[in-house]
Amino acid sequence: MREILFIKTSSLGDVIHNLPAVTDARRALPDAQISWVVEEAFAPLARQHPGVDDVIPVASRRWRQSLWSAETWQEIRQTYAALRMHQYDYVIDTQGLLRTGVIARAAHGERHGYDRASIRESLATLFYDVRHAVSRDLHAVERNRRLTALALGYEVSGAPDYNLSRARLSAPAKPYVIFLHATAQAKKEWPVERWIALGQSLAHGDLSVVLPWGTEAERKRSEKIAAAVPNARVPAREPLNQVARLVAGARCVIGVDTGLLHLAAALTVPLVAIFAGSQPGLTGPVGSGPITVLGADGAPPRLEDVKAAANRLIVA
Repeated sequence: MREILFIKTSSLGDVIHNLPAVTDARRALPDAQISWVVEEAFAPLARQHPGVDDVIPVASRRWRQSLWSAETWQEIRQTYAALRMHQYDYVIDTQGLLRTGVIARAAHGERHGYDRASIRESLATLFYDVRHAVSRDLHAVERNRRLTALALGYEVSGAPDYNLSRARLSAPAKPYVIFLHATAQAKKEWPVERWIALGQSLAHGDLSVVLPWGTEAERKRSEKIAAAVPNARVPAREPLNQVARLVAGARCVIGVDTGLLHLAAALTVPLVAIFAGSQPGLTGPVGSGPITVLGADGAPPRLEDVKAAANRLIVA
């Protein structure tokens, strides 16, 4: 039985983009043991994939906040010791960062990654035994799939399959639309006044608007929008597996380029993607459900266009 270790730690969107590569690997090598190193906050999502046998959480984000703590260094040593105790046949770093290259180096096995022309941080190539050329002009999902196929020796075929079940996660509820207004990059945001106007145009009858959040600043923004939109609510902050259930149950999702938008695409939830500060061709949502992408890098969409696209999905 061959043993495969994937390294894709963060962020949420990147982790979601790696799911089809795991599906491909499981189909190509059905008897393999597949493990995944992932940031602890995203471990619940990795565990949702039925092809993953073991999830190895790391806490690099938390560790950076207390780097000089003895407890932090003890935890780091324990995590890396656990990686070194196991022998893998293939170690595949689909992230291509210096820190994930270091993780790959700590694991025992043939280490695969992008070559210098294909990778985000070229120093990471020093940690790989085998380096593969994968065009940087491809969408992130396709890059992950191709690197994995090159490492394991098969051809990529078919549409991406995230292997997540919307039906399994969702539960009966009154109809609601999710607004994903929050993003870590200000250039990707859509103005608050447009979210309010959109919410006021959609929130009628039994349909409500739900505004999840992750940080205090995002919570305040959600509350500002909800205060001006009838039948809107701001849920409590929950772990990712519960947020996935919230997304799965939505009538549709409308959001900027952020991790939860890609989760909606993976779950085939109908969605409208609002792009303002990134390129849809490289990081846009990919899935088999209804997807409308509006806007582009430096050219956010008009309110009227988002309204029209949302209404088409809601009445479908």
